[in-house]
Amino acid sequence: MKTTMDEMIEEFNGTIGVKERITINVTSISGSSTLHDKLTMAANQDPGAPELPDITTAYPKTAMILADKDLLVNLSDVFTEKELSAFVPRFIEEGRLSDGNLYVLPTAKSTEVLFINSTIFNRFASESGAKLEDLSTFEGIAKTAALYYDWTDKKTPDIEGDGKTFYMPDSLFNMASVGCKQLGSDLFVNFGIDFNNPVVYRVWEYYFGSAVQGHTAIFDGYATDLAKTGEIVCSTGSTAGVLFYPENVTYPDNTTEPSELEILPYPVFEDGEKIAVQRGAGMCVIKSDKAKEKAAGIFLKWFTSPENNLHFVSSTGYLPVTEEAFGDIMLKEINSVSNPSIKKLLQVSRQMQMEYSFYIPPLFDGIDTLQATYENNLRALAEEARNAYQEQPNSLITSPDVLTSTNSEKYDEFKKLISTDN
Repeated sequence: MKTTMDEMIEEFNGTIGVKERITINVTSISGSSTLHDKLTMAANQDPGAPELPDITTAYPKTAMILADKDLLVNLSDVFTEKELSAFVPRFIEEGRLSDGNLYVLPTAKSTEVLFINSTIFNRFASESGAKLEDLSTFEGIAKTAALYYDWTDKKTPDIEGDGKTFYMPDSLFNMASVGCKQLGSDLFVNFGIDFNNPVVYRVWEYYFGSAVQGHTAIFDGYATDLAKTGEIVCSTGSTAGVLFYPENVTYPDNTTEPSELEILPYPVFEDGEKIAVQRGAGMCVIKSDKAKEKAAGIFLKWFTSPENNLHFVSSTGYLPVTEEAFGDIMLKEINSVSNPSIKKLLQVSRQMQMEYSFYIPPLFDGIDTLQATYENNLRALAEEARNAYQEQPNSLITSPDVLTSTNSEKYDEFKKLISTDN
């Protein structure tokens, strides 16, 4: 992304920039969390804080802090209604904060998809009868994961219970919030988790029950780390993570094999709607003087034009932000892409843009802490229950009553932990 951005800034400075007497200079490059900290320090005028730039990349949660300090330009004053109508409406909506003003212009968005190591999956499917289309629903993934666990367990008949995990969701919190939306409900109530909602329990139990049985991974990290060693076959994660999936898998015994990546749209809970999360930063313009604010607007209009925007995102796993870029221009771009994984991702992204609704996560104080608390406690309880489950006699391990009782008890414990930590 940095390389592509540098190339585009150089192109702008040498063309439109020359004509309009505008020069774009990059003053700082940071990861999203570091950038959030820097901008927050600058907004609060903390000692040692960096100077605010004229344009900055920011997520809505960061923009909210800057807007509260009256530091951001309302981009509705920079773009006309006609110009803004060219953007995907939900992407524009995410950049509008509580006062109704547009502070974050979408420049690159991401959603989540299903990544599959088709090399392993095809080998498994040929012997077990598993089908790729079964992975279109979360319930189908769970059934396939159980089948995979048994299939791998039987590969070592002298060792009981050593089946392998099949699936991992990169973000448990995203799966919970999006899963509830797919089922016509909401994870949240009064800026907390709605634990009395049966849909919340259904989505929670989906992960917990599968993890306890060893079918779904319990791991505090990215799914790509497990994919590199073949410890999982598929995962749901951000489109922006596509380039982190390995071309080769290295197994624990040090053998390697090529890994072909298959990409499918984000799974849906049975009887649910096609909904996926919408994430990604945009660009904000810092208040300064009219000349600089106008210059920033000229750059952003150039940068988000369909051809330029698609060029920026097509090599990175992000999604374009205008309706036109998702149309014929994207089809042409897909045909010219040499990376097979990126090509598949663009095809799936285009399909999801036409078929899915995109969910914007809520923005309220403490949601980052709530997410960390939710995920950390869920993983810890699942690990604890997994260890206890493995110690059960074989006659009880497959008993649905044992699992249902465990899940119900642990859910009550989970509720108490979340309430205490918040």
